[in-house]
Amino acid sequence: MTADVVVVGGGSTGVGVVRDVAMRGFSAVLVERADLAQGTSGRFHGLLHSGGRYVVSDPESARECAEESAIVARIHADAVERTGGYFVTGPDDDPGFADRFLAGAAASGVPAREIGVAEALRTEPRLNPKIQRAIEVHDGTVDGWQLVWGAANSAKAHGAQILTYHRVTRIESREGRVATVVCTDRKKDEEVRIECGFVLNCAGPWAGQVAAAAGCQPVEVVPGRGIMIAMNHRLVNRVINRCIYPDDGDILVPVHTVSIIGTTDVRADDPDRLAIPRDEVRRMLDAGEILIPGFRQARALHAWAGARPLIKDTRVSASDTRHMSRGMAVIDHSERDGIGGLLTIGGGKLTTYRLMAEHIVDEMCRQLGESRPCTTASEAVPGSEGGRNYAVTHRLGDREADRLDDQILCECELVSRSMFERALNEQPTGSLDDLRRQLRVGMGPCQGGFCSVRAAGVAVDGGHVDATRGSELLGGFLKNRWIGLWPILYGDQVRQTALDNWILRGTLDVDHLPGAEAGAEVAA
Repeated sequence: MTADVVVVGGGSTGVGVVRDVAMRGFSAVLVERADLAQGTSGRFHGLLHSGGRYVVSDPESARECAEESAIVARIHADAVERTGGYFVTGPDDDPGFADRFLAGAAASGVPAREIGVAEALRTEPRLNPKIQRAIEVHDGTVDGWQLVWGAANSAKAHGAQILTYHRVTRIESREGRVATVVCTDRKKDEEVRIECGFVLNCAGPWAGQVAAAAGCQPVEVVPGRGIMIAMNHRLVNRVINRCIYPDDGDILVPVHTVSIIGTTDVRADDPDRLAIPRDEVRRMLDAGEILIPGFRQARALHAWAGARPLIKDTRVSASDTRHMSRGMAVIDHSERDGIGGLLTIGGGKLTTYRLMAEHIVDEMCRQLGESRPCTTASEAVPGSEGGRNYAVTHRLGDREADRLDDQILCECELVSRSMFERALNEQPTGSLDDLRRQLRVGMGPCQGGFCSVRAAGVAVDGGHVDATRGSELLGGFLKNRWIGLWPILYGDQVRQTALDNWILRGTLDVDHLPGAEAGAEVAA
């Protein structure tokens, strides 16, 4: 296999880069060790930043977010809900911080205006009635999986190849330049060699491992672990932020039919092994009570952790990830390690993924002596050409139209059988988790207790897999769901989990189905 450029990493930055590369007319291949958006881009709170969060702490990031969020909402219209947002001063917060916020917003170009507390409470009646001040901003929410797949489909439409479940094992050089990327196709257990002229390392928290595969000195990307918790209702309709210097649990985001509170920020040693400590779960729930009195009475559905790819900042302690810059950085390995044709990008955030891609591809073109302008900000991805943004009621409208003709597979997320079968046809070797990321099947209040069995049955019934493989898919899905359930088992979630356990083990005996042992493997 040959290509002008190989992009390593299938998160938002990687797909943004391969899309940009392809749109500038280069032949390109993206390799990802697992499924698209299985890492950082699929493990965040869903906030499309207005920039407000950084107007005091990081004005440059704030300005970038304000500009890029408007672009993302346009080119990824079907993945973005324009919710708007509030920054509110809690009962015990410093009301003077709001003045610094407004000054920072004005200086960095982030649209913001103070509104009366009565107006904020009228539009968001669950808000704490003791809030002191409220500032309105242009926050939104974004489905990270849909954004990533939209960019990947756009890249493919421009000729790029996307290879998932391909792990880079080494990057070979000739005469001081990268020449070959060697991967292992994890599903076929085969070696794949890609001859290329340039490699763009967009592996996020794993960027250091990729650079090491090329023989480079260590890349100082610091994984900043954060946990998030999904609550079972859309408690608010706008993004609600505390108007304080960034801290744990200061954002509540309405995403699809749930609300997500986050996040913490702790240095992680290994981005593949991210803990969800109970004390951090408790802090999230306590923080939720400050924004929404009675927050704990809602049911916590699922907890997860993600790792930010922060570039080490010499101005702060190596363990202080909270205060490291959210800005982006491009590392040129020709200057640093004597290996030409290799660039690494780190830092940034999903909201600015397109700009990150533009920066690194601009640098690649500069080194190649090419003058090819970036056009990613002006062309919508497939599915978003009409410019209509996502609305939480869209699936309800779809099911109203087809409810008499199509079985509903997942009641919580209104996933129909035909939706599931189309996705299965497009990814015949995909796991139920792979399909979950595209369809949201199993992500609602039952956490797959009902729909996972139906999904596995449809896969077998349609001849996509045999019974043993069907059991493996079911077992793997349930075990991955469990990782995010046990840290938040309290109240009604205990009852739901007990019911699911009784159905799956007591009635269906899932632990002893053919292939159940193989299903124990969890997602990479």
